[in-house]
Amino acid sequence: MTTQHSVAIAGAGPTGMMLAAELTLAGVDAVAVEPRSGPELAGSRAGGLHARTIEVFDQRGIADRFLSQGKTMQVAGFGAVPLDISDFPTRHPYGLALWQNHIERILAGWVDELKVPILRGREVKGFAQDDGGVTVTLSDGQSLRAQYLVGCDGGRSVVRKTAGIDFPGWDASVSNLIAEVETAQPPELGFRVAPNGIHGIGKVDEGPRVRIVLMEEQVGATAEPTLRDVSELLTRIYGTDFGIHSPVWISRFTDMARQAATYRAGRVLLAGDAAHVHYPAGGQGLNLGVQDAVNLGWKLAQVVKGTSPASLLDTYHSERHPIAARVLRLTMANVAVRRTDERSKALAETVAELLGVPEARKRYAGVMSGLDLRYDLGDGHPLVGRRMPDLEVVTAGGPRRVFTFLHRAQPLLLNLGGGEIDSPLQKVDARYDGPWELPVIGAVPAPKAVLVRPDGYVAWAGEPADPKLRDAVNRWFSQGPRQAA
Repeated sequence: MTTQHSVAIAGAGPTGMMLAAELTLAGVDAVAVEPRSGPELAGSRAGGLHARTIEVFDQRGIADRFLSQGKTMQVAGFGAVPLDISDFPTRHPYGLALWQNHIERILAGWVDELKVPILRGREVKGFAQDDGGVTVTLSDGQSLRAQYLVGCDGGRSVVRKTAGIDFPGWDASVSNLIAEVETAQPPELGFRVAPNGIHGIGKVDEGPRVRIVLMEEQVGATAEPTLRDVSELLTRIYGTDFGIHSPVWISRFTDMARQAATYRAGRVLLAGDAAHVHYPAGGQGLNLGVQDAVNLGWKLAQVVKGTSPASLLDTYHSERHPIAARVLRLTMANVAVRRTDERSKALAETVAELLGVPEARKRYAGVMSGLDLRYDLGDGHPLVGRRMPDLEVVTAGGPRRVFTFLHRAQPLLLNLGGGEIDSPLQKVDARYDGPWELPVIGAVPAPKAVLVRPDGYVAWAGEPADPKLRDAVNRWFSQGPRQAA
């Protein structure tokens, strides 16, 4: 039996759920296929959200759901150097400490409200694409037919491998065991620096479990790690295993850094860990995947609905591939400054001294928080390609935050000049008399009008009479009948 959908998504982790929600908001029929039988995630996994991801959730009106469950704090950092963003011009000059299992639970609740179908207990086993779409084979013998397939199925992505997309990069130089267990004796909480690396034990929420992260002595193990492996390594490092028992989650991660050579192969696209894997230092992975989804969602929706040509999907690769490439380089550098040999310590001390310079701190805090991101959308106003600030503007109906106009994932033409602008897009006439300031680069000239994409990035800014406004509308939101790709 074959069922029809506009878009099939392999994987319903944070990236897959965010993409499904974006497509649904845009009126596109999407379905996600997830191997797990339920939304619960074993173990806590990733540890939080950076400022830009919080802004992304704010653009959809769901940021408070996360903020009410986590702890706001300064989470950006490089190596062992914390990077304070409390002076950045954003409503969220902080990160959020919140484990991934809670992040996924909140996202699952939102996706359920949007009535996105998730086929749980099944996985994508293969697919075949043709000129009209993609036929997806599932593990239960059923199949799906969709116009497009998006692989959000992790670092070992079946979608990426089946599509024949290369995954070049760098092999692992370090390897870690991670486990969430209970202990019979009180463990030694905190970090321990040893000749072979840094080890740590910390509490998981308020329960009896602890999270153990240990640097392995060798790289290259392929067997799934066991409780015995964790026990033996703990004993070698701490002299005892603290009586560990009742494991919830045991895994291994390395600093292997790889990135898909292309994020698109015809009607197949990649997002999240399926497109890029790297060491978790800096907490970039989950955040990077969510922002992949928000960049891709509105573009894929417009192509499916026939509003835009299929070539719009090429901008997904051209915009997001360089961002992940930079993250890979940063995480490799993070590994280098975290090593415990004397040469690496000297490097770390030098980096810490440099990051103490205010301009250097702002630059790298902007990078690690995601607030400095700029897509290359061409020349023009300094806002172009950057995140739209969440200004409080005055409209005929009273004060409104700009992000509230993005809740439905629609483009926005914000007219601040008082003149007439003819546009088929969502248009808001408003007034704003305050300063325009962006993280890292500071104050920018106040534009008379701003064209904001559904992902919250500025496609054009300037005077309403500027002919480049029409060019930008045509480039990103082509109007008129088109054959659906």
